[in-house]
Amino acid sequence: MTETLTYTMRGDYLLPDIGLSEPPMEEVQPLGRYARMRKAFLKDHRQITYSKLLLSEKLFPHLREVDEAAARRFDQIMSSLTAQTNLPDKAADPMKWTAAMNTLKAQAEEMIQSELIYA
Repeated sequence: MTETLTYTMRGDYLLPDIGLSEPPMEEVQPLGRYARMRKAFLKDHRQITYSKLLLSEKLFPHLREVDEAAARRFDQIMSSLTAQTNLPDKAADPMKWTAAMNTLKAQAEEMIQSELIYA
């Protein structure tokens, strides 16, 4: 089934009447951190992919999927890293424990960025 395009006269030009459909209200929610990072990466470095996803209305579902996958992967990596690392006692030396956890968190986020965000 083919749809006919309508046009609107703007000055001396006929412009096609195209637009994106409105998403359902349950799908309208703010993007998470990893989704925003992925969107910025696609927009800056993969313009064709970004445009294809945007025009096919698959961009936001893709971003939500990446955000959910990144959150799950972060939890997996952190539990794996904390099991492998000999962490200092939190009660005895909270500053060393915090520094160690921040290091593990940075490692996990670097892995996520290379695996999911910038892939």
